[in-house]
Amino acid sequence: MATQEKYPNRWVQLILGIVCMATVANCQYGWTLFVAPIQDKYHWARTSIQLAFTIFIFFETWLVPVEGWLVDKFGPRPVIFGGAILVTIGWIMYSYASTLTVLYIASVITGMGAGAVYGTAVGNALKWFPDKRGLAAGATAAGFGGGAAITVIPVASMINSSGYEQTFLVFGILQGIIICICAIFMPRAKLPPGTKAVPRVVSSKKEFTPTQIMRQPIFWLIYVCFVGVASGGIMATASFGPVSRDYGLSRIPVTLMGVTLPLLTMAMSIDNIANGATRPLCGYLSDRFGRENIMFLVFMGEGFALLGLMAYGRTPFGFMLFAALTFAFWGEIFSLFPSMCADTFGVANAAGNAGTLYTAKGTSSLLVPFAAGLSAGGNWDRVFILSACIAFTCSILSFFVLKPWRRRFILGNNAEVEALEAKAAA
Repeated sequence: MATQEKYPNRWVQLILGIVCMATVANCQYGWTLFVAPIQDKYHWARTSIQLAFTIFIFFETWLVPVEGWLVDKFGPRPVIFGGAILVTIGWIMYSYASTLTVLYIASVITGMGAGAVYGTAVGNALKWFPDKRGLAAGATAAGFGGGAAITVIPVASMINSSGYEQTFLVFGILQGIIICICAIFMPRAKLPPGTKAVPRVVSSKKEFTPTQIMRQPIFWLIYVCFVGVASGGIMATASFGPVSRDYGLSRIPVTLMGVTLPLLTMAMSIDNIANGATRPLCGYLSDRFGRENIMFLVFMGEGFALLGLMAYGRTPFGFMLFAALTFAFWGEIFSLFPSMCADTFGVANAAGNAGTLYTAKGTSSLLVPFAAGLSAGGNWDRVFILSACIAFTCSILSFFVLKPWRRRFILGNNAEVEALEAKAAA
């Protein structure tokens, strides 16, 4: 009697990916808490310190295609293990960095580790959930966006009580241990036969490799939209600490639901919750109503949020409200774009393809030092106006150009595959 084949519980795999993402989230979203203490200790220029963040983002993103290829070839477990070790080493180096050179080297190592964890978790979600691709990618990305909300208060508290060096050391070791434990239970994706793709989204039957998608013009339009929308969010992520400081708001006590915290700490907690919440929500909505339709709405929302921050951000309430909206409206790109990539180019090489597209985040990070220079003298209005205009442009491009083009591209490739299948069956 044949035994029934057992398949891993894919929801458990999704939860493990979310935990990994939440654990590594501080590498990006906690950075702004460390900028001022580092500057106060060593008196380095803010632009020099923020260059470390740019280096981190660059190596976090630009190596993800390689890490995604490793996941497609060897499975998620060894790649996540390697990422955990690198993140731990990087944060320990941060704790001892007494020169900018060491700070930058630590950023390289941390970026490589965070990218390995991020790329693996997202690629894995796309493979486990072809029928709920937007929701799964969004939930996984929510771990990265919302995970820092859980730890931002203890991180800020430890910085104040024990110094930023001890904070880097302790949290670096804890992060590595948690991610390694999760990796033990993460095998290759293995689904029961007959699991279908998202029913309401047109999906490609043709499987592309990372090198093949880079030869497709439509990939570059998707890439440009990703860069444009990410740039505003990346600049905000890196700069909200300095912005609140320049506006004289960062240390104002704010009470919410009986908890009193400095405004910057409270705002960051709310921002990361908003950032994380919109990722699965927009992913789910895009499964039902189409990727570009949701992109049009949320990209417009980001533009208006940035303009609201410019107009009302010098008051405590205005800063907290529009900072949260900025995070909410840009965070969903990390569910919408990976899902769109798998829809358009197939799921067989989903980790490598999504990783190739994810380099757009690295490209957008190059604007962080530009934003620091543009805001010289505390004039952040120019940064917000530029970011808003880019978001509006990407909103229009996604709906009126990308939407019809992508549909024609997928249907044309599907017809080609079906013709080949019919010929082979004849």
